[in-house]
Amino acid sequence: MKVHGQCHCGAVVFEAEVQADTIAICHCSDCQVLSGSVYRANVSARAEHFHIVKGTPRRYVKIGDSGAQRVHAFCEVCGSPIYSSALHDPQSYSLRIGSLRERCDLGTPARQIWTKRRLAWVDPMTDVPGEDYQP
Repeated sequence: MKVHGQCHCGAVVFEAEVQADTIAICHCSDCQVLSGSVYRANVSARAEHFHIVKGTPRRYVKIGDSGAQRVHAFCEVCGSPIYSSALHDPQSYSLRIGSLRERCDLGTPARQIWTKRRLAWVDPMTDVPGEDYQP
């Protein structure tokens, strides 16, 4: 599915081909902080199908508990999150659902991870398969 995305202010614009059935929700503490919300929703785009059309996102490298390094890209003007990817030679990009114009057309999430970090007042989405950790 072809998608078009941008940050809130329009300084960063991108397009991609995504697999709508790869929507994932992450409840981990890092995603809660980095999104400023109770979880983060993403859809995957292969590297060859993701293109920045306008602007250059600011990049922040997060080092996970495992030592893995992951780039988190966001607009340096308005702060909107755009994507995350592997630091070196990314094979795919994890696009932030909220930045996509077609977000309502993507369907429902295929999975959720870090459900043990889900806040008690958040709907458990029992119809979406979940893992306590990241498999």
